[in-house]
Amino acid sequence: MARRVCSFCAKPEDQVAHLLAGHGGVAICEECARLAVEITGEHAFEQTSGDLLLTGIGVLITNDPRQDGPIRDGAVAIRGGNITWIGTDRDLPSRYRSLVTLDCEGRAVLPGFVDSHTHLVYDGDRATEFGRRMRGEAYESIMAAGGGIQSTVRATREAGPDRLLSVSMERADRMLSLGTTTVEIKSGYGLETLTERHMLEVAGEIGRRLPLDVVTTFLGAHAVPAEYRADRNSYLWLLEEEMLPAVAPIASFCDVFCDAGVFSVDESRRVLAAGRRHGLRPRVHANQLGDTGGLELAVEMGATSADHLEHVTVAQAGLLADARVVAVLLPAASLSMRSAQAPARLLRDAGVTVALATDCNPGTSNVESMQLVVALGALEMGLTVEESIWAATRGGALAVEEPDKGWLRVGAIADLHVLDTDNYLDLAYRPDRSHTWKVVKDGRVVVG
Repeated sequence: MARRVCSFCAKPEDQVAHLLAGHGGVAICEECARLAVEITGEHAFEQTSGDLLLTGIGVLITNDPRQDGPIRDGAVAIRGGNITWIGTDRDLPSRYRSLVTLDCEGRAVLPGFVDSHTHLVYDGDRATEFGRRMRGEAYESIMAAGGGIQSTVRATREAGPDRLLSVSMERADRMLSLGTTTVEIKSGYGLETLTERHMLEVAGEIGRRLPLDVVTTFLGAHAVPAEYRADRNSYLWLLEEEMLPAVAPIASFCDVFCDAGVFSVDESRRVLAAGRRHGLRPRVHANQLGDTGGLELAVEMGATSADHLEHVTVAQAGLLADARVVAVLLPAASLSMRSAQAPARLLRDAGVTVALATDCNPGTSNVESMQLVVALGALEMGLTVEESIWAATRGGALAVEEPDKGWLRVGAIADLHVLDTDNYLDLAYRPDRSHTWKVVKDGRVVVG
């Protein structure tokens, strides 16, 4: 049978995203269909917010598997916040020349970062605790003495929503200034219904006030609060029967810290199952402190992601790959904890989708920069710089189920990070500075 091709651009079926067949053998691909709509639209070239043309791109990283590597001397056309054309400057159709133009003057451009694991909303400071760890005190002993997560829980409960919004907005704004255009934000420092809901409300408000997309995750199973230590089952009941009904309308995911000294596999399964009954997709903090069953639980529950994963075998990597669970790795946390990094190379070689994220939190990863995370992915985890960038962009998008983000192709959301360098390798080669020149969100320049 002859291979089907688009009747307009002549690209074969295996080189286009979708091919719609009509009568008489006529077919049209997704890109040509979009172009047809644009050309025939009554207001096709009436410019609106979210219309932009980027030219003079020295190196354009698209993450599009149909592209044979980065595009040199690239250009990107954006209409209504979505990419409508991408290619080389010399091939740019004349119809786009009238758009408002950003000349990148030879700079490198990549997709906006998708930070897929953060604890951004909190109050308090744990610098003293950090100093204790640097002097050799074990994190477990600090937690047992009322430090760690419980310390931040106390500060966050006392802060109130206005204070939480103020300090968290500052963190989110700094993330945006460093190239992050989508961020996942967890609750988990309330551990009681009112504060857990306040945290998620603050996260949502950040997304409304800043040009930054926010994905919310309920993490009431971050720890057992001090008042329930002698009665864990009552806290689990509270999670299932009171917290989840209260937070489900404003959350997308339900996460649980399944590890030694936190929540057991059975307890974690119970929480994730309850979350699913309320429409929340599962995620799991897994295998950070040891091989304690969290990874297998993520596979069993069909979790979107398993996060941390410092302790993983080849066989376990195969389980993740087969189940299509995204591995969200957090190199800044391992750096702060002076612990071994997650085996990123082993996971990638096993076919696992790998994402990199900051794990921004006050105790074990006080980091807001995805640029630093990209550098650590290359310098500490054995990834190439290109693999590290992919994990911080496309990998992150897949970890939060945002399929139109993290890559640059026709139809994708126009979130772009223009570096102040002509060489994207500088993200890891020169990790001591910000490399951001401009940030484009939904086709609008929002930084720079």
